[in-house]
Amino acid sequence: MALRLANLMLLVLYPVAWFAPLLRAGIDLPLFGLSEISVISGLQSLWDSDVVLALIVTFLAIFAPYLKTIGLALIHFGMLRRRLLPALDLLGKLAMADMFLIALYVVIAKGIGLARIEIAWGIYLFTACVISSILIAHFTAKRQRAGGA
Repeated sequence: MALRLANLMLLVLYPVAWFAPLLRAGIDLPLFGLSEISVISGLQSLWDSDVVLALIVTFLAIFAPYLKTIGLALIHFGMLRRRLLPALDLLGKLAMADMFLIALYVVIAKGIGLARIEIAWGIYLFTACVISSILIAHFTAKRQRAGGA
């Protein structure tokens, strides 16, 4: 029951994380404010500049984690076979790749030294959602191996 509830909470928390500020970025000069960047605002910018990368990041940040969460919910409520857990596990790992991309962009931008970047609360929420989803899938698979419901 706890796994079901935690997974259902992710259906609400993921969209919040997508719109939450991940980073604040701007020019490292006085009097210039920092712009907040969320998953959604970042994707909007990517669609204007690099469609292929936008497709990849859209899949990694939005579709992979949400499809996994929906799949786990269907398994928890007996509407999907548990043998699909490995495929859902892969979706969770792909979502974690998005966190790697964000971290890589932060390191590159800070390394150049022309921009100021601050981590915002949304990156922690998004990371917590992805890690929670991985743990929920792990414990769901463990329960399956033990023969539980």
